[in-house]
Amino acid sequence: MADEMNYYPELEGPFHLLLDSLQDVPVAVLGHARPDGDCIGSQVATCRVLRAQGFEAVCVNPNPVPRRLEFLLGDTPFLNVADFRADGHAAIYVDCADHTRSGSALKEAFPRPAGNIDHHISNTRYAITNLIDSQSSATGEILAGLFFDAGFPIDAFSAQGLYVGIATDTGQFCYPSTSRRVFELSVRLLDQGADPSAATKELYERESFNKLELLGRFLESFRLECENRVCIGLLDQKAFDDSGASDEDTEGLVDYARSIEGVDVGVLIEDRPNGIKASLRSKDPVYRVDTVAKIFSGGGHACAAGLNTDVPFGEFYSRLIAALRELLAAVDSETSSES
Repeated sequence: MADEMNYYPELEGPFHLLLDSLQDVPVAVLGHARPDGDCIGSQVATCRVLRAQGFEAVCVNPNPVPRRLEFLLGDTPFLNVADFRADGHAAIYVDCADHTRSGSALKEAFPRPAGNIDHHISNTRYAITNLIDSQSSATGEILAGLFFDAGFPIDAFSAQGLYVGIATDTGQFCYPSTSRRVFELSVRLLDQGADPSAATKELYERESFNKLELLGRFLESFRLECENRVCIGLLDQKAFDDSGASDEDTEGLVDYARSIEGVDVGVLIEDRPNGIKASLRSKDPVYRVDTVAKIFSGGGHACAAGLNTDVPFGEFYSRLIAALRELLAAVDSETSSES
């Protein structure tokens, strides 16, 4: 029976040790900058489940909750870092592969966080207790499994947050990380009140016209590199200014570059006054884009990674192409040796 399954037996003991260490201490549940569905959903669910267990908990993020994710909050206490006082709090990071991804202020406030719950293969294990499973599709999947294993009650807002984390990080159940466990946990989250129809409407049917204008500029910028196996789209500050789009409007754009037939890796590069941000997506986990991101102090998953850098655009672009060409060649060599 699914209800009797132990989803994360190897993490169960460390999870309860983490909870024991948080007794009588207010908890800040932290996520990464420019948060996505898995980040916000995981923060909300962790905070609400902890509060239901008698903990004092609040969510904190360096950036505002994106407009299309606000439906996840309900009455969850959710603060911007500028409105948060860290005094006396312990920290749990969720969906945050690197300590720096939540910004310098939170890193300084919590140099040794109590917990780190994540699914990124590039996680640097920076907390006292690190609950990491890179085989999981989402941090929401790990949390759902841990909560069910512990027998903790999950209310409808928590269930919706965990479901959204899973749905977004599996590409609506299409990516290679989608497993039997993903579907089993999703069914149980539906039983707890998750609403896939409402989630779909909020996530995918509320696009702003500004985002569609930005998408048009992104598509017009496409370049094919590495014998047409890499598609790169570029967005500069003028593209944002002319379209009126915001940072959160880039969510999902890189998937258009990856979706082209014959392309193995899609890339979105934002060339902004405060530096370069790049998102990389591959169709197959053999193309480890996280290893490319790592060259520029970034990270992520085998099929989805990101980076921020102050390297000048021209130098960055040539180094990126060289790294992607080397990645493709290494995979080709390994594939040919196996055949």
